[in-house]
Amino acid sequence: MAKQKPEATKEVSETKKTVKKGFIAGTGRRKTAVARVFLYQEKGAITVNDMDINEYFPSEIEKLTWTKPFHIIGVSHPDAQFSASITVKGSGRSAQLGAVVHGISRALAKVNEEYDQAVRKQGLLTRDSRMVERKKYYLRKARKAPQYSKR
Repeated sequence: MAKQKPEATKEVSETKKTVKKGFIAGTGRRKTAVARVFLYQEKGAITVNDMDINEYFPSEIEKLTWTKPFHIIGVSHPDAQFSASITVKGSGRSAQLGAVVHGISRALAKVNEEYDQAVRKQGLLTRDSRMVERKKYYLRKARKAPQYSKR
């Protein structure tokens, strides 16, 4: 006799977050952070991991950074024209912010050809390929060698 587990799987499927139709998707990456952006062309809130984006990235510098793709295309208040659902994981806050900007830029590039050219010109569609260098054996860090003694 096999144990039944349909109840447990049913609970998981009910709690899964559903994404509304009519979205433009963009994936952004920075270091090990990955951001999945679902952009809607409607007035609404921009959320990151089910939090308002201004709560998730509270500082003024962070706000200037994530609004940059919108300012490039000529939208001064992103919530008035777009809404977005963003999930981001991995790495630290700064890398997550970079991944969010990359994802928003990719989604905006899919909306309109003019947006694509404007965002591409500013270099926001280019993936920043810099990663942490791995530690090598015998070395203390990636490049730091132990102290050398001649005698």
